[in-house]
Amino acid sequence: MRTSYDTTKRHILDAGQKIIAVKGFSGVGLSEILSAAAIPKGSFYHYFGSKEQYGRALMEQYVEDYLQALNQVLQAGAGPARERLLRYWSNWRETQAGGEAMDKCLVVKLSAEVADLSDDMRLVLCAGTQQVMARIADCIAEGIADGSLQVGLEPQKTAQMLYQLWLGASLLAKLQRDRGPLENAMEISLSVLAPP
Repeated sequence: MRTSYDTTKRHILDAGQKIIAVKGFSGVGLSEILSAAAIPKGSFYHYFGSKEQYGRALMEQYVEDYLQALNQVLQAGAGPARERLLRYWSNWRETQAGGEAMDKCLVVKLSAEVADLSDDMRLVLCAGTQQVMARIADCIAEGIADGSLQVGLEPQKTAQMLYQLWLGASLLAKLQRDRGPLENAMEISLSVLAPP
């Protein structure tokens, strides 16, 4: 059960995430976060010791939320594993090609920026991406077991390759302002995850 402290902390994180998803971490000042959350500066420091600690908490919350959503999409019993994986990649294609910044992946948006800015935030995102790839690998292994995927696939290597493919495609789609890289990623994913 959430306490008032947890609810307020989450509110501050959510308010900042909306802005940071558009402007990046460095492009958002503390006053902008305070204004968006409608809280005084003293209240911010009650929850976070610094903007960097706020950034770390934001990354942790994002990773937790993302993994919960990923688990819902990839959960066993929701159809053959291949279908679950393709549903995940299809959703990625649509959200990354859409116009809403809030729907965009914060790993894509912030990885390069925070990797040089904050080791704490970098480590949170690094651990989060490892967890995402592990969950994808588990689903690939489930697909081999349920017969929806080819026996020769190596779950960990395939998961890593696909995740890297989609991160790169998302960056290129953003740079080019074109969904072509995401469509190419989907074609490759369909080929790699071809049924037996």
